[in-house]
Parts: sequence; structure tokens; C-alpha cells
Amino acid sequence: MENTATELRGWLVERVADYVELPAEQIRHDVELSEYGLDSVSALTVCTDIEDRFGVSIEPTALWDHPTIDTFAEFVSGHLPPRA
Repeated sequence: MENTATELRGWLVERVADYVELPAEQIRHDVELSEYGLDSVSALTVCTDIEDRFGVSIEPTALWDHPTIDTFAEFVSGHLPPRA
């Protein structure tokens, strides 16, 4: 698995689209996720999904500190272990 911000962006778009019940094509990388209706419960679930998929623990508040797909993907990718 390629652990990059690019991979994370695509994966995050799919997750966010599922949680806010919009087509993935409508989720822009530069729009604050709260504008799509992502709430604190969804933020917690996204962070749990990241831990399950990528093996890193991310605090849900990180989504509010890094509120777009682009900024959050960059933040999370900085916490991923180096690729082998």
C-alpha cells in the first residue's frame, strides 16, 4: 500500500462522501469539511477509520485544525510510518 498524501486524499474523499451522503465528485479538496456537514461524530469515525486502515491514531480535533481534504491529508501523511 502506498502511504502518501495523494492516496489519503482519494480515500478521505470517499469516506467523507459516505458520511455526508454526497457523491465523491462533489467533495472538493479545498473546501472546509464542515461546509459539507461533517460533524464531530463523523470526525471521530473518520479518525477511527484512519487508525483501522493506516495504523495511526489521529485525534478527531485534528480535522478542525486541518479542515480541508488537502490540509488533513498532509497532516495525516506526516504521521504515517515510512514505506518499506
